[in-house]
Amino acid sequence: MEWKNIHVAADIVVFTVSKGVLQVLLIRRKNPPFKGQFALPGGFVEIDESLEKAALRELEEETGVRGIFIKKLTAYGDVSRDPRGRIVSIAFMALIDSEKFRLEAKADAMEAQWVGVSSVRNLAFDHMKILNDALSELRFEIQTTNIAAQILPEKFTLTELQELYERVMGEKLDKRNFRKRIKALDILASARETKMEGAHRPALLYRFRSRSYRALKDRIHVFV
Repeated sequence: MEWKNIHVAADIVVFTVSKGVLQVLLIRRKNPPFKGQFALPGGFVEIDESLEKAALRELEEETGVRGIFIKKLTAYGDVSRDPRGRIVSIAFMALIDSEKFRLEAKADAMEAQWVGVSSVRNLAFDHMKILNDALSELRFEIQTTNIAAQILPEKFTLTELQELYERVMGEKLDKRNFRKRIKALDILASARETKMEGAHRPALLYRFRSRSYRALKDRIHVFV
């Protein structure tokens, strides 16, 4: 069977938590189709580049964000997903500290901005489905990998770690149970320092034993 006029694209869903809200990085499209509408950063894969390289290139060209860890998710290939023709997109996901980057819209983007995930209602192409799938994957990842290291500072309190989990998962977690399970995973080490948290006594600071992305033992769903 001969396939003609099939193109490959890469789209990337970049999450952050800022001001206590889970947010996603969106661009406003400069060109048709869906000109002026919000979409995920992404674009076509060039003939001489890998999928990951294409995703990172498009992300930098459209938002100014660069040098981040991204994880490949899955492919989207519904026949009618793109009015320009038969286009298969490979989706990637990231979780980053938005304070480390200055957004700069270039290439095919009119603007780039962080938007609260809960307020996103309509995106170009099938990007709402990609976003929802990525959100589900992020909620699984934060429980079964050390992806939280990609957004947290080098040293942090257990309260700050729990708040991140709660923002990503969209629900409150029992403090005692959270700390018991986190410590059982043995992914943290004491930084042998403390910091003040409000009017309470100084809180211990921790760090990840490894900040390189890796799965936790047995990839068990540990919280919900």
